[in-house]
Amino acid sequence: MPKHCPSVSGVVQNHDEFLKSRRPVQLLEAERPDRMEEACGVFAVLAAEQPVANLAYFGLYALQHRGQESAGIAVFNQGKVRLHKDMGLVSQVFDQDVLARMPGHLAIGHNRYSTTGSSRVCNAQPVVLMTRLGAFALAHNGNLVNASELRHAVDDGQAEFTSTTDSELIAFALQQAVDRGLDWQAAIRAALDLCKGAFSLVIGTPSGLFAIRDGHGIRPLVFGFLGDQDSGQWVVSSESCGLEIIGAHYVDDVQPGEIVHFNIGVSTPDRQRWSEQPNRLCVFEMIYFSRPDSRFFGESLYSYRQRIGQTLARESGVDADLVIGVPDSGIPAAIGFSQASGIPYGDGLIKNRYVGRTFIQPTQAMREAGIRVKLNPLPDVLSGKRVIVIDDSIVRGTTSRKLVVALREAGATEVHMRISSPPVTHPCFYGIDTDTQDQLIAAQLTLEEIEQQLKVDSLAYLSKEGMVEAAKAESSHFCTACFDGDYPIPMDRDVLASKLMLEPAGIAGR
Repeated sequence: MPKHCPSVSGVVQNHDEFLKSRRPVQLLEAERPDRMEEACGVFAVLAAEQPVANLAYFGLYALQHRGQESAGIAVFNQGKVRLHKDMGLVSQVFDQDVLARMPGHLAIGHNRYSTTGSSRVCNAQPVVLMTRLGAFALAHNGNLVNASELRHAVDDGQAEFTSTTDSELIAFALQQAVDRGLDWQAAIRAALDLCKGAFSLVIGTPSGLFAIRDGHGIRPLVFGFLGDQDSGQWVVSSESCGLEIIGAHYVDDVQPGEIVHFNIGVSTPDRQRWSEQPNRLCVFEMIYFSRPDSRFFGESLYSYRQRIGQTLARESGVDADLVIGVPDSGIPAAIGFSQASGIPYGDGLIKNRYVGRTFIQPTQAMREAGIRVKLNPLPDVLSGKRVIVIDDSIVRGTTSRKLVVALREAGATEVHMRISSPPVTHPCFYGIDTDTQDQLIAAQLTLEEIEQQLKVDSLAYLSKEGMVEAAKAESSHFCTACFDGDYPIPMDRDVLASKLMLEPAGIAGR
């Protein structure tokens, strides 16, 4: 097990030097919101004579919604790799002075929300390791379901683990494959053969940039180019919004089971299929996780979310005076519900848009006083109205219950809740941090019991059929395990125990 956390900034010349620079840091745990929690974001830029660190900063800024615990960038320059990572938002971890010290031609970036390994700086990414062919940097979005098995496979007695993440295990598998004599392409394939689960990866090497998705394509990954396509300046991002923020042009998705190899100045990447599995994109990327301006199946998710709102209105209409959405993710569906039902849409809830993930907990007295850090209702809009409130999901139900109380205190005479996804009845093991099944309200209570617990006048969820039919893709292309328990990747029973399976004894809960 790791004894320390690695240094968060510095030039990595060899692995021994990197290990000597490790230092312990304090564990910080965030308050868990009552919703499906974010996946990580990965980003990469390969471009000559470009400020790649700055471009990676803005790419991560666009992907900030995917993870707010830590951020990091590794930059390749003249055979060396400079790494900087720390806890916090992108804007907290990086400033212009830090970025100015990171010149180079290739940058690998990562925003983290923890799914395997706790929220500590040593678990921040990218992971940087040395090989006989030079250093590489790896950033990972997803979650392996065979992390314990993989750890045993890569623990050769020489590996010194500096984190408790499955991402580092992938990196060690790659390092060992290279040091056995394989080239980068063959070594990546050998490492991937040991991995079971969901992973979208960007890997920076002396031989260029690699972008990879698991065989089912559970987490998204796209690529595009800067300038014109012949320039050979490439960008890879978890979502298309990461391309657009720096003016890159979308080319294609990295396909499920594909390895894409980009070389600087080469106008056509090398694309190879390493795994053939049924497509299973996480449907919650469509409903909530990805930004509404990101494009899936040829359109923005804003359009899809409007359509599921329209479907929700047709499936579970109710007589009311006003439709409101829970900002921000519930708003497109609320607008669609209004369009289909003819009931006016209004802004009944105001979100503090400057609030990120907070590490400061309100005192019990503050909670009892009704502290509202993120959402505040508008009595002028709500008073005397029968209100339909649209949200994307209910996980534990605690926030929904508080929201209903706040709406009634603001003068709403009726509160009807409509959810633009089916009931969440199963945890996710593929890169989304959900509760165990006994904490999921829809797995424990009937619809009528949830209505009573939330104190709403009525409650309805979008049907699974309505959810998938609204997408411009076949229903078989989605992973819907959190709604139906149909997991596309089987897992061992010990995986069900905890996301902290790799932690030293006693670290959870500190």
